[in-house]
Amino acid sequence: MAEIGRPLGELLRHARQRLAGAGIADAAFDSRLIVEHFTATTRTDAISSPDRIVGHVTKIEAALDRRIAGEPVHRILGYRDFYGMRLNLSVETLEPRPDTETLVDAVLPFVHETAARQGICRILDLGTGTGAIALALVTQEPKAVAIGVDVSDDALATASVNAAHLGVARRFSAQKSDWFAEIVGLHHLIVSNPPYIRSREIEDLQNEVRNFDPRRALDGGPDGLEPYRTIASGAARHLEKDGLVGLEIGHDQRRDVTEIFEQAGYNLFTQHKDLGGNDRVLVFRR
Repeated sequence: MAEIGRPLGELLRHARQRLAGAGIADAAFDSRLIVEHFTATTRTDAISSPDRIVGHVTKIEAALDRRIAGEPVHRILGYRDFYGMRLNLSVETLEPRPDTETLVDAVLPFVHETAARQGICRILDLGTGTGAIALALVTQEPKAVAIGVDVSDDALATASVNAAHLGVARRFSAQKSDWFAEIVGLHHLIVSNPPYIRSREIEDLQNEVRNFDPRRALDGGPDGLEPYRTIASGAARHLEKDGLVGLEIGHDQRRDVTEIFEQAGYNLFTQHKDLGGNDRVLVFRR
């Protein structure tokens, strides 16, 4: 039996009401994303042609059910926009968030300068996930090349697909490695958004994070600092002279992470706050 379509404007109102009625905080935004995704329409279509009959109503209802059950809207859609790119998500990838764009902004001038001076900028992205940080940098600098490192085969496959979709597959390679274990060669820039949540605090996170982001991408050990110790102790063997290490941090970790890197022979080069005014990125030079 063929599915009966509904007017676009009516469907948008229905979706918004369902989510709002279930207490979803961003009901208007999430319902619009869901309806536009499954009907291949835009906000302009909703304004100019609200009476247009659209299909996929059953899929939209199923997506609304998932959202009401707590699944993040971008997990339902299967993608997230980041730094002007559309990145596929998968089960074992962290959903890239706007705060991480602060790290891209912090190191991009160095990438441009290095590429102009050396003719290339080699980047190592530890815990690459979707490839978000590395891919943002290589799409912004045509002479940059990057290796995205992860222990998850699922994440590496997802990052590779994202690189191909963005047309930069020749300048991005995905490599399976536990941090630096399988890495060879020197890089001008090492970047990472490592797990930095204290193990005991993971159960206190929002349901959307705790239940749908991979725990391995969240858990930074008892004090949330274990990945930083690993990076600080191993980075020098893989860093070019005058290279940089750029890191995302938790909002209360600036002092501790700075101390870890200073003890390993680094100086704090720059520090950056996110859009909320929280400490978010530290960049070190050896």
